Amino acid sequence: MCNFYSYMRISTEEERGLQKFTRQENALQRYAKENHIEYLLTFQEDKSGKDFDSRKQWQKLESIIQPGDTIVFKDVCRFTRQAEQGYSKYMELLNKGVELIFLDNQTISTPYIKQLLDVAREQNLVAKTSLESTVKLLLIVELDRAEQERATTVQRIKDGIAASNKKSGRPAGKLDKVTDALKDDIRLFLADRTIKQIDLMKKHGISRNTLKKYISLEKDGRL
Repeated sequence: MCNFYSYMRISTEEERGLQKFTRQENALQRYAKENHIEYLLTFQEDKSGKDFDSRKQWQKLESIIQPGDTIVFKDVCRFTRQAEQGYSKYMELLNKGVELIFLDNQTISTPYIKQLLDVAREQNLVAKTSLESTVKLLLIVELDRAEQERATTVQRIKDGIAASNKKSGRPAGKLDKVTDALKDDIRLFLADRTIKQIDLMKKHGISRNTLKKYISLEKDGRL
């Protein structure tokens, strides 16, 4: 019997206490519903993606995963943020017969990669080596792209802070009208929690309580 598992991971202090797994969980549940699957177990942890050995929930998942089983992630960064080690672990699981599904990175999900490798095995040595290198490159490119997007987002927030002349804080009980820029930044924050609340507070000149209020409204779809 083949089982489906889901894995969620976050790693920043800013996410703690703010429904930190909500976006990942929603995406994973939507995928399960659309594909008529039921996760046997869901694993989640607040830990860096730089290695696998220090991630206790990941270690538990690896200890029970069997050939033919499937692990579903929202994106490749939930799996790893380290390209070389990530590639080795990816190939280890692939060779074991474990399916890896990355909802936001379908070109490196194992069903697609296995098609490429099947083609490679039918080629001569040069073509086979080239195609296998392409598989590794795909994984590294996706990891690098995610890191670059994160860096760009964080820098944009910091640039906004530098350009803002507003002061932090608002009178108690008073909420200013939410600007489009603040809405956009809150959505970026919810999608990438390496962005810090304090940076948003400084950029838009609002208090922590006000920001939390707006974050709550955005999560409820009322912002």
